[in-house]
Amino acid sequence: MSKLAVRLAIICLALSHITVLFAEFFAPYGYAEQNRDVPYLPPCPVHVFRNERLVRPYFYPRRVTSTGAYIQDRSTPVPIRFFVHGSRYALFDIIPSRFSSDLHLMGADGNDRFFLLGTDGYGRDQLSRLIFGGRISLLAGLFAATLALLLGSILGAVAGMGGWIDDAVMRLVEIFLSVPTLYLLFAARAAIPLRAAPGRVYFVLIAIIGLTGWARPARLVRGAVLSLKEREFVAAARAFGGSEFYVFRRHILPLAAGIVLTQFTVLIPQYMLAEVTLSFVGLGVDEPAASWGNMLVPLQQYAVLDSCWWMFAPACAAMLITLAYYVLSSTYKAGEAC
Repeated sequence: MSKLAVRLAIICLALSHITVLFAEFFAPYGYAEQNRDVPYLPPCPVHVFRNERLVRPYFYPRRVTSTGAYIQDRSTPVPIRFFVHGSRYALFDIIPSRFSSDLHLMGADGNDRFFLLGTDGYGRDQLSRLIFGGRISLLAGLFAATLALLLGSILGAVAGMGGWIDDAVMRLVEIFLSVPTLYLLFAARAAIPLRAAPGRVYFVLIAIIGLTGWARPARLVRGAVLSLKEREFVAAARAFGGSEFYVFRRHILPLAAGIVLTQFTVLIPQYMLAEVTLSFVGLGVDEPAASWGNMLVPLQQYAVLDSCWWMFAPACAAMLITLAYYVLSSTYKAGEAC
């Protein structure tokens, strides 16, 4: 994999994670703000030239005709402002209200609304929901992968030392590999009240995905530890008087860390797509909270699928993030092979 591709992947992942972490600032509007007079409004084009001169970015507001079609009102161009004041927010909804802010990255002058990626059926800004939905989908993959790898690495490393613990952990791995995760998610979702807070449903899904996904990383880490125990430098360290704990901590774990890091870059997009899929079929986060999965639900309607192409934005974002993680994982694999 070329260095340029790796750098682009790192930049893409860094920008996307920073954006979703500070979604309240980067999103022009709230994820639940509705504009019922403009359902399924197409994306708003941005213009930077007027009379063949470079000017401040602006857009033409959309008006609804008597037939329900949208047309651009070219008589009143509206400038796009940066670092504007809008609705107040508290970051992550946990910062005290006295530290809240109303500063947003961009917005429009006056009462006109600027919908860069269009709107959904309720007139909600797709860009804002895409950013807020990324916080749920991206962080779900990150948290679930962290939980799975933390548990899998500990148990796999312990099993790699051999003995009866190895047999016990491997039998537990076989049990978890045979458990159908989908049925567990069905059962967990059925046990949660329908009016449960989205945050509760979210963390239950992360816990189930993470706790059922530790088995494969554990088996990989165990295999790596068993292989590294037979290396010549490990035998030399023992011959010079190194204890088993010292050899394990100083020589085996650092080399096994590369496998863990590779698995991390592989599992994050897998678990992110798992959350997207679950929300798409109704097992994940419910409305009005935004998730890339429930944002794709309107595409189940043929009319939306056929004419509202901008509703595919969450799927494109998920594909881009998955590709970026794939580039990183390929790089780590190539490094291990060398």
